Amino acid sequence: MAKQFMKGNDAIVVGALAAGCRAYYGYPITPASEIAHAAALHFPALGGVFIQAESEVSAINMVYGTSGMGVRVMTASSSPGFSLKQEGLSYCAGAELPCVAVNIVRGGPGLGNIAPEQADYFQITKGGGHGNYRLIALAPNGAQEMCDLTMKAFDLADKYRNPACIMADGITGQMMEVVDIPEGVTDLPDHSDWAVTGKAQTSGNLISSIVLEAEDLEAHNLKLDAKYKEIMASEVMYEEYKTEDAELVVVAYGVVSRIVYSTVDMARKQGLKVGLLRPITLWPFPTEAIAKLADSASNFLAVELSTGQMVEDVQLAVNGKVPVHFYGRCGGVVPGGKELLGEFNKIMEGVTQS
Repeated sequence: MAKQFMKGNDAIVVGALAAGCRAYYGYPITPASEIAHAAALHFPALGGVFIQAESEVSAINMVYGTSGMGVRVMTASSSPGFSLKQEGLSYCAGAELPCVAVNIVRGGPGLGNIAPEQADYFQITKGGGHGNYRLIALAPNGAQEMCDLTMKAFDLADKYRNPACIMADGITGQMMEVVDIPEGVTDLPDHSDWAVTGKAQTSGNLISSIVLEAEDLEAHNLKLDAKYKEIMASEVMYEEYKTEDAELVVVAYGVVSRIVYSTVDMARKQGLKVGLLRPITLWPFPTEAIAKLADSASNFLAVELSTGQMVEDVQLAVNGKVPVHFYGRCGGVVPGGKELLGEFNKIMEGVTQS
């Protein structure tokens, strides 16, 4: 297997091409611009299509049209641009169109800055657009996962006919690491039963999200809801590190999880029983895994690059069994290991005193 030193953003394009994606529509925005740059170079070279749209709104609607043809298609942006795609993502979900949308999160709200944050968690996991829909959301924490989880996102999108998202912070997009280049897929799924390709066998297919009769729209929503329940039951991904005897379980994802790994080791050297649970799918969220750990742990700590968003899902999973604490930095400020270790000590001192 070939190896290459590359940015996380470039690894996303490698993963997309290996997954058989041959259409990219987007608009460059820091810190996600390398995705568009790499797509512009490699998609046409492999017989695919790259279009720099006039806006993010245009890009997501191009995705809608191409996905309706049964073609693997993607778009990418950063926070302000991703916000502009929300209506289109709702339309894709309503029409049950598989696609992949990448958000390399930067500081906000508003224009904010180009430093890393995780404050788009609500938007991606709760549905930033209108209506009853959910987005499959994957959170890589390094360049290799930027590649591998992009491939996974295309598979999940096709399996469930639903948009899938990659949510990564600006650091993960910009950091450079060695990536194992995967073999490209050769057998793509056949979508002729629902796609519109201009061929006779697809002439009876219709791509639309409009359902005018109330009872019919309710039935469509219930159908979607059943699909989401299946995803929640079958597609949860997470990683545990030293949680077997942990009294304090830290929940973190993306670049923050990498910092927590080393901080857990620092804490263990001090005799503190700390472990990490890293959600890889932000939706579906690893609720059951956290609930199980709440039977043995005495405290949880959610660490995020935000003022507190994922912490609400941790609280729901713990369901009042034990305290759930929060530590966050925002605006592009990233906590260091010593800083987090201080928080671990504060919580564990409280456990000892009680």
